[in-house]
Amino acid sequence: MKFHWFAEVTYPHLPADFRARGTPSWVTMPASLADPVKCGEMYRMFIRLMQQADRDGFDGLAVNEHHQTSFAVTPSPNLLAASLAGSTQNAAILVIGDSLALYNPPTRVAEEMAYLDCLSGGRLIAGFVFGTSMDSTFAYGFPPVEVRDRFHEARQLILRAWAERDPFVFNGRFTKLRYVNIWPRPVQAPPPIWVPGSGSVETWDLVTDHDYCYGHLSFSGLYSAKPMVDAYWEYVAQRGGNLNPHRMAFTQLICCADTDAAAEAQYAEAVRYFYRNNVQDPFLAPPGYTSLKSVQAIAANRKKGESKLSPEDRVRASKGEMSFWEYDEKGYIIAGTPERVRQRLRELATDLRIGQLIACLHMGDLPEDVAAHNTRLVGREVAPHLRDLWADQPDHWTPAVCRARAAELVA
Repeated sequence: MKFHWFAEVTYPHLPADFRARGTPSWVTMPASLADPVKCGEMYRMFIRLMQQADRDGFDGLAVNEHHQTSFAVTPSPNLLAASLAGSTQNAAILVIGDSLALYNPPTRVAEEMAYLDCLSGGRLIAGFVFGTSMDSTFAYGFPPVEVRDRFHEARQLILRAWAERDPFVFNGRFTKLRYVNIWPRPVQAPPPIWVPGSGSVETWDLVTDHDYCYGHLSFSGLYSAKPMVDAYWEYVAQRGGNLNPHRMAFTQLICCADTDAAAEAQYAEAVRYFYRNNVQDPFLAPPGYTSLKSVQAIAANRKKGESKLSPEDRVRASKGEMSFWEYDEKGYIIAGTPERVRQRLRELATDLRIGQLIACLHMGDLPEDVAAHNTRLVGREVAPHLRDLWADQPDHWTPAVCRARAAELVA
């Protein structure tokens, strides 16, 4: 199994009564709450943590894209990825990902990802995402019914731009270019492609048809995700797709410490901050953003998990009202000593057939020294004990240079 370091770049200085004010933390979030100097300190902290993760043996360093939000202050994942591509040596640069529908023209993604692959020496993982409705519809103003079509046209253009040896004309519905001839081309031909999703059947079709890695990027843990992930694997089997576990990526908040008591003392407030300050209403899921077929499928699959995680649990978790160990019991976090964490992660990975674990090792307003210790423990005392999982399966979704290094670690 591969381990990728990730954290939502959450602004850590919101007032204690922010949730009580009833203000969304997306789209209309008051910009006056963000101190630019403190934002710079925050960015430098995340770069240091990911550089450390590279030294501590992680397989990938993950960055993502969101707009007009304090929850993830990453309007350009490629900028953050560039800082890492030139200052790390081993880990994949996992961009999960660029919201393709938002780029005009999409050749900008092809160029910037090629730059990242060249700078890193062939370590790029190219994540293509549809983007949240908050990003694409409300912050960037695209009609929700167009987002998926824009994504597919952009994806086709990017892949062709990477593959063609000569200039070509592209006449799409949304993009028309007389000359497409990007410089440079990526080292990998092409880089591995990942597509995160939240249960849309159309996304399942895409990743199955093209053998992409599918990322279930949830922050609700095993019990919330299991019905959806089980349904995904069943769907892939019915379609005759590739059932290799390395084609599944999953996010999991991890709070590792020297003792269980230390885990609670060090992480409890940061976990509550993370959940209570992610207020998406009223900007979540506008009409037309998700097809009727997928809305029905998502609702049906979620119902299968209600016995493990009730609607009341979900509400309390989102408001930061659970105790630390209740978050752990309900699967939202995996906490405790390295021994306990690796036992729980083994159960998670085998139950969901996960080959790519995106370990979220900073959350909310967690201090840097705690996140650094978390990174060290997971990288050195957890991950080595779990690399045997799925080792008998080929992994075509991690860059070759990074797979070679992972093989050395197992040996």
